[in-house]
Amino acid sequence: MTDNRLWFGPIAFVLFTAGSFAIGAITPGYSHVRQTVSELGEVGSPGQFAFSVLLCLVAVCLVVYASAAARSLRELGCSAIPAYFLFAMALSCAGVGIFSFPHPLHNVFGISETVGLQAPLVAALVCRNEPRAKQIIVFSIIMYVVVLLAIAINLIPLVRPASLWPLIKPYFGLVQRFLFASWFIWCAGYAVLLMRVSRADYSSKRTHEMPRAA
Repeated sequence: MTDNRLWFGPIAFVLFTAGSFAIGAITPGYSHVRQTVSELGEVGSPGQFAFSVLLCLVAVCLVVYASAAARSLRELGCSAIPAYFLFAMALSCAGVGIFSFPHPLHNVFGISETVGLQAPLVAALVCRNEPRAKQIIVFSIIMYVVVLLAIAINLIPLVRPASLWPLIKPYFGLVQRFLFASWFIWCAGYAVLLMRVSRADYSSKRTHEMPRAA
């Protein structure tokens, strides 16, 4: 039967997106196009407390979602390892929120998000032998490619190539958000597909049980 806690995946996506825009609206002069997400909650900013609360709420949603995903994956006959990567992302989100920029641990937790970003790949791998999970596999692979592309673009500021950095710099806020958006879109879509498979399994079991009951 479908675990309604899977809805916390899409909720995390909506919460992060809406919350970021809301905090940006109360931050004078803030630009979602040019500035990073972390600047919304940097020490001394108007949105510091709100940003910390937002990321902690997102983390809670991801933890609940992870527990539901683990249950759904086991029912599907797959490993629950993707749930641990969701939990890792929850831990990273909470850390980034609690330790506001420029606290040294802010960047540590930010870098640790690299672990959670691998969740789409892991989700595809653990279900590779399960025919019922074909849509999950295809969707996860596609979104993982998008995530990798987003990671590559976000690494440009580290090397700052003369040919690319001048083009990226004015839009770095959008570049960073591309990475977050790609992962959270996978997060929400993965939840929906898990629910779809769970409903299909439940309907199939009911269909097979009806003749026996008669």
